[in-house]
Amino acid sequence: MLLGKLAQPVCSLRRLPLRGGCRLFWGWLNAVFNKVDYERIQAVGPDRAASEWLLRCGALVRYQGYQKWQQDYNGLPTGPLGKYKIEAINATDSCIMYRGFDYLDGLEHVTEIKLQKCIYIQDECLQRLSETKNLQKSLLQLKIISCGNVTDKGIIALHKLTNLEYLYLSDLPGIREKETTVHILQQALPNLELELDLE
Repeated sequence: MLLGKLAQPVCSLRRLPLRGGCRLFWGWLNAVFNKVDYERIQAVGPDRAASEWLLRCGALVRYQGYQKWQQDYNGLPTGPLGKYKIEAINATDSCIMYRGFDYLDGLEHVTEIKLQKCIYIQDECLQRLSETKNLQKSLLQLKIISCGNVTDKGIIALHKLTNLEYLYLSDLPGIREKETTVHILQQALPNLELELDLE
């Protein structure tokens, strides 16, 4: 990738160790990718702006009425504003982080989110997700897999997603009190199907 080719010379110019320096560079770049552009949201609508953010960060989106996942930023569909509504988000290996979550506020049709191997997802992200009014109404399925910064606190915060029907949790080493967390969720969301693969 072009950015990968640029990172090496940048690190060598600054005489930084390749690993640490490039890690800082990528952290900075990921933060830039997650900066919310409120003017863009106003100009193109929440679904288009959120699509751009998610794809820029390496996630995939699927639109309502379509089976194909959109993964190419340059291949985003054109057409009348508001025509394409995000129905599902697959953030596997993406760099989405808390600072970009304002993009989710205007999404009214998201029924499914998958967060897998997202190194920047932490408890505050899940709390923010669960406090997003539109997601409280629309989100039906959530999968959280191999997100090492998620703890019991973040999972418990999901109780505000009152229409959530299915929650899958796997490989989350930060969850230390599994029974208590499960009990709290089941009390708050009695119709929730909870699938666990935690050890």
